[in-house]
Amino acid sequence: MKRLYNDLREVINSHRRLKFKSIHTYGSTRNIQEQTIIHPLLLKRADVLKTELKQIGDKMSSSAGFTISDSKKFARITQVVELYDRFVKQSADFSGLKEMLSEPDLDESLKEEAENELKLTHKRLMETSNMLKAKLLPPVPYADRPCLIELRPGAGGHEANIFTNDLLEMYVRFCQINHWPFEIVSKNEHPSGKGIVDATLMINEQGSFDRMRHEAGVHRVQRVPETENKGRVHTSAAAVIVLPKIEADKSDPEYRKFKSDELRIDVMRARGSGGQHVNTTESAVRITHLPTGISVHIQDERSQLRNKEKAMQILRARLADLEMRNRMAREREQRNEQVSSVDRSDKIRTYNFPQSRVTDHRCNFTLYDLEGCLSGERLGELMDNVARKETNDRIAGILSTIETDSSLNCI
Repeated sequence: MKRLYNDLREVINSHRRLKFKSIHTYGSTRNIQEQTIIHPLLLKRADVLKTELKQIGDKMSSSAGFTISDSKKFARITQVVELYDRFVKQSADFSGLKEMLSEPDLDESLKEEAENELKLTHKRLMETSNMLKAKLLPPVPYADRPCLIELRPGAGGHEANIFTNDLLEMYVRFCQINHWPFEIVSKNEHPSGKGIVDATLMINEQGSFDRMRHEAGVHRVQRVPETENKGRVHTSAAAVIVLPKIEADKSDPEYRKFKSDELRIDVMRARGSGGQHVNTTESAVRITHLPTGISVHIQDERSQLRNKEKAMQILRARLADLEMRNRMAREREQRNEQVSSVDRSDKIRTYNFPQSRVTDHRCNFTLYDLEGCLSGERLGELMDNVARKETNDRIAGILSTIETDSSLNCI
């Protein structure tokens, strides 16, 4: 069997060499398009980036006016080009295997090996294709940032408070699985001791905003509450808000300076449990941005200064998120994209306990492993399917406006 496998690999390699020659001689875009669903204009974009990467590399080697901006651009384009090269290689493998399987005199044992290899190659090719498509699109604002996740109970009474805490624990476990540094910035527990009134989770991982932003929206749960004596399924909800983290540092290009008349800062005694300190010290801080009406209240720290720093950080994040959503809304209007709404009032996902089912309504993907999702282990599958849907929607919207634009300036 080992000898047969080695023979198979040699046949595959020979087909691969022929295919690579075809790709580079007659143009990669046309030949690769036959194997995938990536639009030729996007693949042309990859060719353009590959040329641009070489130019930046030459500039780096000569040290002629190379800037920090060039360095960041080089790192970003390198990721795209590496994906593109992997895509080309996997496309060649896939094509070579298909050609080999079409040979009428192929040995049966080799055929079985080739069919198994074809399935694996196809899976890898599709995964790479999806990642490449996302990378070839214009980056989402703040995509490379860490993030803040705010959670608040919605309709459903006390059960909504409990479910909101379940979501917080799910995101904490997801961070732990991915080895992401995180911090619970604020958490106000329900007076009963079960569930939370609100919470803010900070994920200090670069790029976590791009990964987590699809969690923004209304999450609905269907289950029998612990307090329900009749065993009836109850429906409640929680709101999740995902914000880009803006560093409290003037060196951050997104750092926002406020005019003296833009903010109202109120200090007060913290509410809830806490003993003598809560009753005597005005450590709680509420900051209101008057032009937008956005208000942030923090009382978790014993220090008024620390609470003010946290509140300012969250306020900057909310304002950055507001600007980003307004910008994206304007772009959608200009391009007349017919895409699903991302308004936070929309119900985005349902967690059905009796059926052990999690359904994301934006991409119609259902996962029959509710426990695996809430443990954080399979949450990524839901995120991947939503991200894939968004990528396809963005491609459809953009390409509809540039089919005749060979300059690809819109991309």
